[in-house]
Amino acid sequence: MQIDYQTLTLDYVASPDQRAASPVHHPVIIVGAGPVGLSLAIDLAQQGVAVVLLDDDNTLSVGSRAICFAKRTLEIWDRLGCGERMVETGVSWNLGKIFFQEEQVYSFNLLPESGYRRPAFINLQQYYAEGYLLDRARALGNLDIRWKNKVTGLEQRDDGVQLTIETPDGPYELLCDYLVAADGSRSPVRNLMGLESKGRVFRDRFLIADVKMKAEFPTERWFWFDPPFHRHQSVLLHRQPDNVWRIDFQLGWEADPKAEMQPERVIPRVQALLGQDVAFDLEWCSVYTFACLRMEKFRHGRVIFAGDSAHGVSPFGARGANSGVQDAENLAWKLRLVLAGQAPDALLDSYAREREYAADENILNSTRATDFITPKSEVSRTFRDAVLKLSKEHAFARQLVNSGRLSVPATLRGSSLNTPDSEPFAGLMVPGAPAADAPVRRDGAPGWFLATVGDEFTLVTFGEGAVGAVPCGGIPLRVVRVLREGDGRTHAGGETVLEDAAGLLAARYDARPGTTYLLRPDQHVCARWREFDPARVAAALARATARS
Repeated sequence: MQIDYQTLTLDYVASPDQRAASPVHHPVIIVGAGPVGLSLAIDLAQQGVAVVLLDDDNTLSVGSRAICFAKRTLEIWDRLGCGERMVETGVSWNLGKIFFQEEQVYSFNLLPESGYRRPAFINLQQYYAEGYLLDRARALGNLDIRWKNKVTGLEQRDDGVQLTIETPDGPYELLCDYLVAADGSRSPVRNLMGLESKGRVFRDRFLIADVKMKAEFPTERWFWFDPPFHRHQSVLLHRQPDNVWRIDFQLGWEADPKAEMQPERVIPRVQALLGQDVAFDLEWCSVYTFACLRMEKFRHGRVIFAGDSAHGVSPFGARGANSGVQDAENLAWKLRLVLAGQAPDALLDSYAREREYAADENILNSTRATDFITPKSEVSRTFRDAVLKLSKEHAFARQLVNSGRLSVPATLRGSSLNTPDSEPFAGLMVPGAPAADAPVRRDGAPGWFLATVGDEFTLVTFGEGAVGAVPCGGIPLRVVRVLREGDGRTHAGGETVLEDAAGLLAARYDARPGTTYLLRPDQHVCARWREFDPARVAAALARATARS
């Protein structure tokens, strides 16, 4: 039976910690059971770290909210054991169309090349995403989720953090080595510490309407500039599961948010788009204001910020939830190594630097999109409209159209964890890049490359060349050997052997016999060479764990 995640109420259950004579210690406490907090908690628990997850509420999100989940996020959720369920329910799409006034000016394909396990995006209501993550989290014995547990006090020490937590049974205290605040844009943890996010608030408002209907619209992203049914404004349309369609209407800065959410205002706007004869039900609506904000630093001693608590962007481009889940994947393996004593505390500084860089990239793209969508002067509007007219016939103009540069993961080129190339390579798999997927065969069965890497450092070697022992300094290192399609030989020594179906993996990694890659536990490239050298691999591994 399908669970109604929008109406699901999670039970408050008193923890034995609340009856302890002194504060109980936990390695990691996460505040906020949204997509980011749940993803991080699952990742840590899968890697053997005991986690306590606190949330001041006892329900999941209501309404669509974040709906566009990108290929990279789906790959992360595959590793966490719930990606397939997301894709089965979600609406997959790669194609988008841009309209200006009465006509379509062009379309684009976000994944024009085949040979990937996941689509460019799925549309999935946030309550489904949270519900599936919650189901996965409940299956992990070392993950303790506590509902109706509100953090009301915080004291940071040299050796950890002490929290005061309010519950229906009264307050209690906890200790932890590290606290992660994934508690949203209004972050109570951030406020308790006297910190703030700074940036730019855009003087415009948008109405979100979730409409249930049976429509002939294809499963695509449609964006209108100045359409006849909503003159001088913009509109975005997305299909979601259960015959629910998400429509965003630009309203302008002077719009009254409360008045615009009334059905008598919303329904005529939807009818103008769909036509008077189309029947629909209004499920949920909200009014939001664009803002691009971020904290100056994502790490403050033993308190670490992730997701909307650390950074916020406008929703066009789907960069909010996707970047937050990428925060979680970046942080999980680093916390695990530090807690295990396999890496110094300084490794956590790289989380802050890498994800601050990614946040700046997202904010830049989001700001540019917002400026294009909502021009603030007649000159800007004239320029935008001219670009849209030209884009119908001219490719150069399409590069200037910006209805939201859709989320892609950051390539962490300047990371201190990377080992720079010492030999020439072509393609996108530079140190700092998220690893590309490709079809493979393992033991004769079809599969995918990314399903064989992650959670641990992985040495990927192409061809038959010998791979000797690497002095790893106690860091687990998996070895994956990639052979040409049809070469079904096996190898001893605990290697995972893959056949490169159709040669796509070698093409995407610019690999030839002897080429060797070192991948991080979060499936990012950190080093690559044209031949295996144990000393260079050991040095790169030390650098990637902040031990050099």
